[in-house]
Amino acid sequence: MGSISRNRPVKLVIAFIFKQPILLEKAKLILKKSFGEIDFTSQILPFDYTDYYRKEMGDGLKRAFISFPKLIPPENLSKIKCLTNKIEAKFSDHGCRAINIDPGYLDLARLVLASTKDFSHRIYLNLGIYAELTLVYKDGSFRPNPWTYPDYRTEGYIKIFRQIREIYAQQIKNK
Repeated sequence: MGSISRNRPVKLVIAFIFKQPILLEKAKLILKKSFGEIDFTSQILPFDYTDYYRKEMGDGLKRAFISFPKLIPPENLSKIKCLTNKIEAKFSDHGCRAINIDPGYLDLARLVLASTKDFSHRIYLNLGIYAELTLVYKDGSFRPNPWTYPDYRTEGYIKIFRQIREIYAQQIKNK
């Protein structure tokens, strides 16, 4: 029988889809109040991998990622997703989101995203939130799973997650 141990804290990563950069900045300010300063900010990327958000958010969508130096217990992911849903609602207009905020976490082995949607490859956490193992770190890079979103499969995104992983590796090495 294996012995039970506490999991190592993980790196909080937040993904945004938005049209107006000012909403990204406002959302980041709110998140900084809960999680502290930001230690990684990606460039703003075009988000043209799916039409899923077009009806609700329009055309010309953009994507960005951030992470925080404050490491979190992985079991906090569901509470964080509930917080980001509240932030999305704050910026909504007539029931339509103006920004999509998806939290997840990264450790040395994986990238996990939170979702409110159940599916066969998602595991229920609590508070109506599911976890999806989106990328696995193997042979020196992140690798997609069959269900991984098309944009998360791209070399550009994987490079971002490798950079965040390097920051995380330094953080846990120094602890």
